[in-house]
Amino acid sequence: MIEETLIQHNKVYIVGAQSRAKTLTGYLSFLYPHVSVAAYLVDELSQNDVFIQEVPVYKLEKSALLHIEFPVFIATKGISHVAIQETLHQLGFQTVFPVTVDVDNFLRNAYVRKYYAQEHRSFTKIVDLPVKQPEGAVYMAKSVCDKPLQTEYACPDYEKAIQVGAALTTKRLSSNILTDCEGENISVKNRQYCELTALYWIWKHAKEDIVGLSHYRRHFVLPDEWQEIMHTNEIDVILPVPTFVYPNIEENYKERHDPADWEFLMKYLEENSPNDYKAARKVFSESLYSPCNMLITHKKILDVLCSWMFPILDAVAKHGGVKEDAYMNRYPGFISERLITLFFYKNGSRYKIAYADKNFIT
Repeated sequence: MIEETLIQHNKVYIVGAQSRAKTLTGYLSFLYPHVSVAAYLVDELSQNDVFIQEVPVYKLEKSALLHIEFPVFIATKGISHVAIQETLHQLGFQTVFPVTVDVDNFLRNAYVRKYYAQEHRSFTKIVDLPVKQPEGAVYMAKSVCDKPLQTEYACPDYEKAIQVGAALTTKRLSSNILTDCEGENISVKNRQYCELTALYWIWKHAKEDIVGLSHYRRHFVLPDEWQEIMHTNEIDVILPVPTFVYPNIEENYKERHDPADWEFLMKYLEENSPNDYKAARKVFSESLYSPCNMLITHKKILDVLCSWMFPILDAVAKHGGVKEDAYMNRYPGFISERLITLFFYKNGSRYKIAYADKNFIT
């Protein structure tokens, strides 16, 4: 309404003759060059100048000099606005605008925006910037070796199927499925690295702000608005609820797999990263670890994790070689579960972690 009024009139009054009134004059003269101040209106003439830049200062009272059809802006302290409005209405003025905080902000922003435009300078308000909800995708690892599901499962929109070990076969699970053999990849290592060949591909190629890894049988149980929750609560990573193993992570691994691979892992950490080794001794003496190589995190955090983890796994795999038993040959994939647990333990003060259940589809 203010702008419409100023477009329709070329004369206004301003109540007040101090800094607020002068600032308002600057706004109006710059934004609406056709508008001029007819006079400044005050309670006491003795406390104010007679003229402000050749514009007269009048006492606010009934006078033949005043034109009640002119719009009036009240540019005084807010505490006096109500009383001044009553006086103006009693004198017959109909169009009155107290310069409130909102009015001041409107005129100030319009002034700066126009001024910066003339100066060819950028003026960007934070509230005008687009709000972008981070784009997220959880990549679901699938293989030609997977057994058919007996239970129907409808993948949520945020899950993207990726065929792992695709470099080892010409068969494709569907005509347009994403494969882990595109671009820089370790797809040929799938028999040992399992779903980590998908994680490697995500590390090298995914463009989403938030990325994750799940399996065709194991999926995160997430609320519909999980991305919004991550953003609102500044969650850095979602991990599956930890699994308890007996008697501890280290001994459990050595009981179920080749102890030599574990011993090499610990020796490698001791020789190449003493701080990691110290943390590993503590973490692996406990009984909780995050299973299945499943996680959801910001891409930049995944980059840090993978840059740290894959060289360790490559060293372990080079030492351990290929094993005849197909299950035991997957030891790099089993060790990575423990390394992911270690990574987020030693970065616990750096990243905010939330946990989610995972299901198992039969």
